[in-house]
Amino acid sequence: MTDLKGWCDPRFAAVEAALAASLGKDDVGASVAVCLDGEPVVDLWGGYADADRTVGWERDTLTGVNSTTKNMTALCALLLADQGLIELSAPVAAYWPEFAAAGKENLLVHHVLSHTAGLPDLPALTAVEDLYHWQRVTSELAARTPAWEPGTAAGYHALTFGFLIGEIVRRVTGRSIGDFFAEEVAGPLGADFHIGLSPDDDHRVAPLIPPPSQTAEFTAGAPLGPDGTRREHTGVMVRVRDANSAAWRRAQLPAVNGFGNARSVALVQSVLANRGCAGGVRLLSPQGCEPAWQEVFRGEDRVLRTPMSWTVGFGKFGNTFGWGGWGGSLVASDPDARLTVAYVMNQMIDRDQQEDNRGMEIIMAAYSGLR
Repeated sequence: MTDLKGWCDPRFAAVEAALAASLGKDDVGASVAVCLDGEPVVDLWGGYADADRTVGWERDTLTGVNSTTKNMTALCALLLADQGLIELSAPVAAYWPEFAAAGKENLLVHHVLSHTAGLPDLPALTAVEDLYHWQRVTSELAARTPAWEPGTAAGYHALTFGFLIGEIVRRVTGRSIGDFFAEEVAGPLGADFHIGLSPDDDHRVAPLIPPPSQTAEFTAGAPLGPDGTRREHTGVMVRVRDANSAAWRRAQLPAVNGFGNARSVALVQSVLANRGCAGGVRLLSPQGCEPAWQEVFRGEDRVLRTPMSWTVGFGKFGNTFGWGGWGGSLVASDPDARLTVAYVMNQMIDRDQQEDNRGMEIIMAAYSGLR
């Protein structure tokens, strides 16, 4: 067992035990948080922020959560919808006129949020550095023809999800999604989560550690589905060393480059699980949260090559909704139980080589506290 810092409501002692066990086995450094009824009941962290185990993981340690960022980006869209600034059933082109090109005039906002837009790839972009040029990426997406009729099939939009939603946010608000999130979500909640990280915060970052037997060249180029299936890659291949670079931190890649800890992830997402309110701060109406857990697509995902259920912005798994990131981080929310569980770590696991149950064990431990 590993010593932990933080605190834990006695009802959720199983979460503390699960994190300690994980730090004693697979993890180097990690944090776990649980919110119930929009309030924290678990806030724990431990281990080390570096692979050499010389720097302790502290309360304010941040790390890259990769695709767990998508949960934050989706919340931004739901917030705008709840404010009446966008309509989920409206054409994307209503806010982004150039997007109507190549037969996309009837592609709807909720198609983008549910991975059914038919734009899962950026084949014209081959280098990670290309992703740092927002206008180039969004222009490429605006010109592309969907790979299928929007709404008729799903295919995980690993990188494009963030650019598509981010451009809608920019067109409607005049702000980048990183700025919008900081001002409208993280700021009011006091959440230490960032889409685009300031140099002032670099000293707090725990770099991602490649999976055992892998190097910093380990790539996330081909998205991995919940069943461990990896598809043929098209376009940019992101390596661990890219995700650990200063350029990656400075960019705003709202599908994949959020930086935070479990406390911040759980707090933000508990807004949706708790009908729009967390920590005494209301961000959405109760009705505005409902698209997060209402299924809009069920079937074989053409990219992940596995059966999936997608809501407006999230994966749906039984009574829970949420999503995880390359290497192991995740967040899951249960609107019936008003429960949100988040797990953030620096030691990545390659699910092609090793089963990764770390996050799921934390979630199951959290549910045991509700009995």
